Amino acid sequence: MQLRSPCFREDIIIILQLGFLGSLLIYLLQKILRESCIQRSKSTQKGAQIYSSGVRLSLSYKANIGCSILLFGSHFLMLLMLLNGNRIRCKSTMSYFLAETMQTISWMITLIALVNISRARSLKLPLTLRGWWVYSFLQSVICTSLDINYILTDQRSPRIGDYVNFLGLFASIYLLGISIKGTTGIYFFENDITDALLNGTTEKHAEGNRKSPYGSATLLQLITFSWLNPLFAVGVKKSLEQDEIPDVDIKDSAGFLSHSFDDSLNCVKERDSTTDPSIYKAIFLFISKKATINAIFAVISAGTSYVGPYLIDDFVKFLNERKERSLRSGYLLALAFLGAKMIETMSQRQWIFGARQLVLRLRVALISQIYKKGLHLSSQSRQSHTSGEIINYMSVDVQRITDFMWHLNIIWMLPIQISLAIYILNMNLGPASLAALAATTIVMACNIPIARIQKKFQCKIMDSKDDRMKAMSEVLRNMKTLKLQAWDAQYLHKLESLRKTEYSWLWKSLRLSAISAFIFWGSPTFISVVTLGACILMGIPLTAGRVLSALATFRMLQDPIFNLPDLLSVVTQAKVSADRVASYLQEDEIQIDTVVFCPKDETEFEIEISTGNFSWNPESERSTLKGIELKVKRGMKVAICGTVGSGKSSLLSCILGEIPKLSGMVKVSGTRAYVPQSPWILTGNIRENILFGNAYDSAKYERTVKACSLMKDFELFSCGDLTEIGERGINMSGGQKQRIQIARAVYQDADIYLLDDPFSAVDAHTGTELFQDCLMGILKDKTVLYVTHQVEFLPAADLILVVQDGRITQAGRFEELLKQNTGFEVLVGAHGQALESILTVENSSRTSKRPISDSEAEVDHTIINAEITRHESDHNLSPEITDKTGRLMQDEERGKGSIGKEVYWSYLTAARRGALIPIILLAQSLFQVLQIASNYWMAWASPPTSGTEPVVKMNILFLVYILLSVGSSLCVLIRALLVAIAGLVTSQKFFINMLHSVLRAPMSFFDSTPTGRILNRASMDQSVLDLEIAGNLGWCAFSIIQILGTITVMSQVAWQVFALFIPVTAICIWYQRYYIPTGRELARLAGIEGAPILHHFAESLAGAATIRAFDQEDRFLEANLSLIDNHSRPWFHNVSAMEWLSFRLNMLSNLVFAFSLVLLVSLPEGIINPSIAGLAVTYGLNLNVLQASVIWNMCNAENKMISVERILQYSKITSEAPLIIEECRPPSNWPQAGTICFKNLQIRYAEHLPSVLKNITCKFPGRKKVGVVGRTGSGKSTLIQAIFRIVEPREGTIEIDDVDICKIGLHDLRSRLSIIPQDPTMFEGTVRGNLDPLEKYSDNEVWKVLDKCQLGDIIRAKKEKLDTTVVENGENWSVGQRQLFCLGRALLKKSSILVLDEATASVDSATDGLIQKIIRQEFKNCTVITIAHRIHTVIDSDLVLVLSEGTVVEYDTPAKLLEREDSFFSKLIKEYSLRSQSFNSFANLQNTCCNTNLEISNIQVK
Repeated sequence: MQLRSPCFREDIIIILQLGFLGSLLIYLLQKILRESCIQRSKSTQKGAQIYSSGVRLSLSYKANIGCSILLFGSHFLMLLMLLNGNRIRCKSTMSYFLAETMQTISWMITLIALVNISRARSLKLPLTLRGWWVYSFLQSVICTSLDINYILTDQRSPRIGDYVNFLGLFASIYLLGISIKGTTGIYFFENDITDALLNGTTEKHAEGNRKSPYGSATLLQLITFSWLNPLFAVGVKKSLEQDEIPDVDIKDSAGFLSHSFDDSLNCVKERDSTTDPSIYKAIFLFISKKATINAIFAVISAGTSYVGPYLIDDFVKFLNERKERSLRSGYLLALAFLGAKMIETMSQRQWIFGARQLVLRLRVALISQIYKKGLHLSSQSRQSHTSGEIINYMSVDVQRITDFMWHLNIIWMLPIQISLAIYILNMNLGPASLAALAATTIVMACNIPIARIQKKFQCKIMDSKDDRMKAMSEVLRNMKTLKLQAWDAQYLHKLESLRKTEYSWLWKSLRLSAISAFIFWGSPTFISVVTLGACILMGIPLTAGRVLSALATFRMLQDPIFNLPDLLSVVTQAKVSADRVASYLQEDEIQIDTVVFCPKDETEFEIEISTGNFSWNPESERSTLKGIELKVKRGMKVAICGTVGSGKSSLLSCILGEIPKLSGMVKVSGTRAYVPQSPWILTGNIRENILFGNAYDSAKYERTVKACSLMKDFELFSCGDLTEIGERGINMSGGQKQRIQIARAVYQDADIYLLDDPFSAVDAHTGTELFQDCLMGILKDKTVLYVTHQVEFLPAADLILVVQDGRITQAGRFEELLKQNTGFEVLVGAHGQALESILTVENSSRTSKRPISDSEAEVDHTIINAEITRHESDHNLSPEITDKTGRLMQDEERGKGSIGKEVYWSYLTAARRGALIPIILLAQSLFQVLQIASNYWMAWASPPTSGTEPVVKMNILFLVYILLSVGSSLCVLIRALLVAIAGLVTSQKFFINMLHSVLRAPMSFFDSTPTGRILNRASMDQSVLDLEIAGNLGWCAFSIIQILGTITVMSQVAWQVFALFIPVTAICIWYQRYYIPTGRELARLAGIEGAPILHHFAESLAGAATIRAFDQEDRFLEANLSLIDNHSRPWFHNVSAMEWLSFRLNMLSNLVFAFSLVLLVSLPEGIINPSIAGLAVTYGLNLNVLQASVIWNMCNAENKMISVERILQYSKITSEAPLIIEECRPPSNWPQAGTICFKNLQIRYAEHLPSVLKNITCKFPGRKKVGVVGRTGSGKSTLIQAIFRIVEPREGTIEIDDVDICKIGLHDLRSRLSIIPQDPTMFEGTVRGNLDPLEKYSDNEVWKVLDKCQLGDIIRAKKEKLDTTVVENGENWSVGQRQLFCLGRALLKKSSILVLDEATASVDSATDGLIQKIIRQEFKNCTVITIAHRIHTVIDSDLVLVLSEGTVVEYDTPAKLLEREDSFFSKLIKEYSLRSQSFNSFANLQNTCCNTNLEISNIQVK
């Protein structure tokens, strides 16, 4: 007897066909209305159509027509066969006839629509047509599967109708692919005129095309994430660029969010009546609205996920009672399963997307707050937080706080999930559910102590990471000093040691995570064993349906069980980070009321200080400045002088409001401009640095750069003032940086100018020009306070302040102070002696001793200016400077296209050459096999109904299940531990390789690479390697193994699932390939755009005082918000793209699950075992999660592999020469004499750049003093760098004591030479650590050196003595004191060769004289090479080398050079003495007032 199916299938087809025809009718009505509107503007369109040249129909369009004809023909054929009296399976001939008629009509309409599309010149397929093709594919799959089933059950051969249906399936699969793609396959060609017009408009509107599509998306687009389609359309064709990514919505923009968070803070302030609002309350207010909407979606998702386990028992009962139950009830059950899955998918995607959005919003708000705080930190607070720490708050701590947003919804989902699980278990197992609750509670309780220990480990990881990043930041900032001093190897070991500490805490944390993974996968086993054991003891009958429902529920319980410790861990991490950020945000800020601003018309004084007491440390008993009384009238020039560390810079700081005020009053009338002692230059071009946010006024700009002596520099730069400056002005000489920041101040056109030692870094000639043209020229009507050590600039001042021990000890004009005889003459006397030494040498060397007339002086100036032109900066120019746009800092290296196989290979084989990978995969495979076996055993051995006898005894059933489950859990433990080991060993290897590569890189690499880029890799990318990538790659493999297991189980009962699974998998792979190009580039751009935020923040922190002085806080805050938005754009669209993909994959896997359910319902009774079918459904419930997770894990792993790619980029940097060459090691006592011989030396910074030093051939005799002089950019510093091999010679050699320095190791060379650099560098730590970081010398030796440097008494006055703290950059010591510490290092080293590179630029004349005396005494038997702007420091040299434009102009003894009046050196001396002529008359006056025979050795440095 033939089994006749009811006509349910045909009825469904008729209903759906009517729906399609109805929607088509609506679409046609809309089109008619649209066309009537278009008709009105037909005349304008005619013009455009004239230029149309034709249409090209692609192969895909023709295939669409072909497939539609095939399907139309097949249904028409079926209709004819029915009319001919062919047999059908449906009982109702009318239903079958109507169904086929409807389908024939539908396919005929499809054909008409396709033909009409080419006429309508449409590029996109109508949504109605695409929907119809998707539906026809599903119908075709279901009908074909049923036909196959009927052929097998009836054991008959296929009929004509069956073959027709098979053919129709292939056509439907093709049309499904076209409907997903959405394009018609029609191409239109326009002629040249139209094309040009179109291109013109496209380019014009390209920039305005960045409007946020998310902000204007419809409800359907928001649910399906189809608002991203235009971005994917661009990303799949070419690599995305930053400007092609749309803006974020206004509510996600940095400006809106920063303002919104400020409102939340103010609200908490008002509500709690406090000045320090709780950051926790502010965050709660800030996120509450969005978090509530998210919570609703999360609760819906959690609730619907339990519908499946709830219905499994009913489904198994239906399969067992097929005879008594109608087929429709089975289809309704399937519909309930599918409906719950669809709602779960949509709500899950929405809450996950919402959580990502919350992460973005909170991160943006916190970063903007941290930045804002950084601009207003008081000096005391700034010293307690280093730059590295504050950058860590911004990068790492904010990340951890925002991670909590992701886990926030678990708080609401957890109780719902556990309650629903217990309810389902109670429905199926009765009182045994209490045992399940107890077991769940035990497992959760076990996780709590693990979470606590994990919190401790996380704190330790954070602390050790802070220490490492702080040290790394300092090393990168001072890399040149480390290389010159040969300390790079020592600091490399220090960084390795800090990483070792971090590594040990990481290993403890990952080991604990492996135990957590074991508990996670073992928890369903434990709970099921306890629950099923309780059932056996209580005598509750275990049927297959109940067991399967319970197993599905136990698996669902995995998430809440595992999420609890995860939640606790994230909460603890977030709490630690939030406390750190909160304590930083509550630090003291600069006192706003320190300085009182008065309107100009209220007072005649621009600066007024009365009874002012100030201290950098308000808690200290000793004030920095005491009893300050000062009144400065408008237009006055006030000079401030004094010895090193006397408080000159602090005096300027009190006018700026930077130093905390203890008592007194500071009044300022007018705007201020400030030039700090250490130049602060922003990355960018020179013009941007000078304009500093002001509008460009060409006349004013030209006047400014002329007054600041920058015109000649601009002529030499390839791009003039548009030449880009490297990080911290690294490619500019000290003098150029100083003049740029003076120009910045001048261009501001402020009322008051505060200049902190502006002439220290420039040569004598430039200093004179600056003083005359700038201070006394363009600023002649302005109020100027300038600190100076050059006495020759004092006579012109209206008022001179002598500062000593924090007090203004003398005040008056130059001649008045000389008469007072109370200390000022010490400074003047030192300068007088220096000048006298020059004049003595000059006069004794001249054959003609006639006085110099003013007219001659003018001529000489002209000659000097005409003869000598300044050359390019002789500081570290990297090859990139040749970029015609004047750029030094290039855009960050960015991989394009897919991640290379070699990146994956290098990662996978880094640990034990990849030997652990097969073991990990084997452990996971065994776990999967044993887990399936345990569930299969329970389904097969349990009785189908209560009254049926079980296949085996209950105790055997239970024992086998326990053994299989425990075995699977142990496999997980092995796998988790091996993944942790492999991941950490690999990340350590990558870090060490990168660290060695970076620290061994040449200086040109650091000149052209912002430290932010390196720190970003060492911080964020390294964190990804430490904690994420191993797990991500592991899960790629594990999820594939899991899905294979699931499909194997499902195909056991319904192999027909493969008919749908294979095409759906193909579609999933297509989606993945469609997503990957866009997702990958978005992830790369998000990584790249993160570095500028940190770089800008580091620069802003360094120049916070300057930013505040210029009142530019708002502009810098805006710049920060703009950079944050630049990062948010790719980041937001990247996470949205992941949801776009996940939504589609989830929906496709829901389709496979629904198909398998319909198949199981439709199959006749007796073909399958209902228990095994129930098992298939149990596994099928997770199919959507698994299928999506395979693709998602692959995409996520590829995105994370970008971090590996970025670290590998910095692991292959071209290295410097070896540190030690064993076969060419110099003798231990080398160099003895210190003779330096240059032979035909040529230096260039890159092959395509001109030579900076040209054919230098000369010899520095051993144990002699050699002075090197020349204009800024003449090649002086390059010569020094060549001696230390910071730059390598292109041609020629340098020999020291007959040893070619290019043939020995760099460490052997640099460790035997000493240098006192131009920019004094100090490292965070102690005084002793700064003088002797290698710990080679005894305390006694260190004290002797400190006494020689005049620092001994200062250090002895401190409580900690040699352990006195040195803060970051040595900012708690004056620049002059830092220079003395550098001298101390050279004295300790006792090398045969000492180099002084502008070493006394930052000290007063008295201290300069002192340093010169110490050098003469301590290094009398050494070769001393001196580069100096102060001529008197080289006048007593044995030999003088004069450089100009990289060539040797003169080289002889000073006396012989001065014999020739036309010599370059003579002109320099003449210029210096001319400049000081105005000083000479005052010096003569001094001789009558006080004794000039002062012993310099008796000068005390205050």
